[in-house]
Amino acid sequence: MRMAIGEALRLTLFGSSHGPVVGAVLEGLPAGTPVDLEAVQRELDRRRPIGRALATKRREEDQLRVESGLVNGRTTGDPLVGVVENRDVRRGPYRELEDVPRPGHADFPARMRYGEAFDLSGGGIFSGRMTVGLVFGGAVARGLLSPQGIDVLAFTRSLGGVDASAASLERRLPELRADVLSHEVGCPDLSASKRMSEAIERARKDGDSVGGVIEVRAEGLPVGVGEPFFDSVESTLAHALFSVPAVKGVEFGAGFTAARMRGSEHNDPFFVEDGRVRSRTNHAGGILGGLTTGMPLVARVVVKPTSSIAKEQESVSLSTKSSRRLVVKGRHDPCIVPRAVPVVENLTAFVLADLMARGGFL
Repeated sequence: MRMAIGEALRLTLFGSSHGPVVGAVLEGLPAGTPVDLEAVQRELDRRRPIGRALATKRREEDQLRVESGLVNGRTTGDPLVGVVENRDVRRGPYRELEDVPRPGHADFPARMRYGEAFDLSGGGIFSGRMTVGLVFGGAVARGLLSPQGIDVLAFTRSLGGVDASAASLERRLPELRADVLSHEVGCPDLSASKRMSEAIERARKDGDSVGGVIEVRAEGLPVGVGEPFFDSVESTLAHALFSVPAVKGVEFGAGFTAARMRGSEHNDPFFVEDGRVRSRTNHAGGILGGLTTGMPLVARVVVKPTSSIAKEQESVSLSTKSSRRLVVKGRHDPCIVPRAVPVVENLTAFVLADLMARGGFL
């Protein structure tokens, strides 16, 4: 079972949702690299459920403990190991699921692949709980990007049928960040944020869930990061983003809208500004031929509605091969989008740092 991503920087996840710990091993950081643990903890705090009125009632503090690879705030050159304990674990609600798989979850294919001894409590290794390691690795990697003037931000673009206005998004990242961090749903359109919250609450009261779209942007990237074909920026980043549980689609720039455009509309005309080549539009999302263009990188991910819902659903008993009705018990988010925002943001930072290290930009 392989749980690793990256080449110049390598991130390996470990643990499980209801095991003792979750975390990650980060390899490839040069000795002497400064690591701001307070900044890393702030990113983990953005992902945790505590303090979120609209999230699961599982009470996890997500306090980071670095086990090795760091002395006096600087890396030693050894693998950096980050650990977070699972303190609020309840296995009871998942006992029935050993035989009756939840619709929308990995229970059925995982049981067929790995057998009855495989631990699927809380989703096991397929759980969103595993994204703690992604945030840890990405938050550390941001320390390599910031000195290069590279900034990465993700936000909720759409949720439960409510869209952020285009006008609210036409701002630089520092401006957007202030509004993203000011509201639980992570949307820079504060008017839409209120309606998104209401959509989540309606779904919760109905015993149901909603999904949405997260947009991530990166500014300050140099020209030429990435490789053609299989290690293109799109290929590498999409590979990573699809690893986030509940992500069902990824697009860059104009994305699927490009299918309805002509070449004359989609092409981004070049011009020179302050001695730099730029483009007047950014339908390419800051990427051409798999390489960064120096324009902002823009990507979006589709996040499905949370699969664990309180409504009764149809399933089967794997032992008797007979139909069963199932009500999922336990504590679950009625919408995973807001907590996935920092995951998408930090995972994008990790991928960009890895690509830059591979290409000799770091």
